[in-house]
Amino acid sequence: MEAQLRPGAREAIFAQLIEAGRAEQVARRLTDAIILGVLTSGERLPSEQELARRFGVALITVREGLVILRETGLVETRRGRGGGSFVIQADAPDETLLHTRLRGVAHVELSDLAVYFSTIIEGCAERAALRAAPQDADRLSEWLAQADWDRDAGARANAGGFYLELAVLSQSARLVREQVRLQAEFGPLLLLGLADPSMRASVAACNTDVVAAIRSGDGPHARTLVAGQVRELAEWLHAAKTRIERGGTLHAASAVSA
Repeated sequence: MEAQLRPGAREAIFAQLIEAGRAEQVARRLTDAIILGVLTSGERLPSEQELARRFGVALITVREGLVILRETGLVETRRGRGGGSFVIQADAPDETLLHTRLRGVAHVELSDLAVYFSTIIEGCAERAALRAAPQDADRLSEWLAQADWDRDAGARANAGGFYLELAVLSQSARLVREQVRLQAEFGPLLLLGLADPSMRASVAACNTDVVAAIRSGDGPHARTLVAGQVRELAEWLHAAKTRIERGGTLHAASAVSA
């Protein structure tokens, strides 16, 4: 199953916006939350008044942001008792869309995105090891124990959730915001490699080791571990793109998508 994201990730999504007054920012923050699985299909969003309070924007700004989400088919608003705005599309982009997107991204751009992604999540992991309390490591370990690494979709959701938890444990609001933004942009592509069972096993084992490094306060080791994980995923992605360019399929013949 997909492990339930800890409260820290949800608090990060609903943190105040840097530049108040822009409906597009409200829509983007909520869209990122839906893409990353922090907000799930069928879930009711906080009220418009509560969203305005959390984001630190005017009520009209929230309403305009919700209009954008309705127009893109991500939420619907129901009237009457028990009404509100509900998530109606929380699925990650399907493989056909990701295949098309991968074809349109140059190898050099993939490399640059991977470097940027790795730099941010490495910083999150290192700071998490230096800042997290023992009980934080315990909760993260329990979270991982519930995560499903046997299926493609579950593994992607839980790998992304783990990255978000590292960002939250870094206790840096800026790192959290940047990780959310970058993960929504690049995460669906980077995590394509989790269709490969051996990659899923590798990431699951690595994340367990990352938690151990956080528990022991070993920031450099936590940083090294996540850097290696992103590098492995990026190498898989480059190989997949090469196969596509040569007329092959997204996955190698040996990789069986669950």
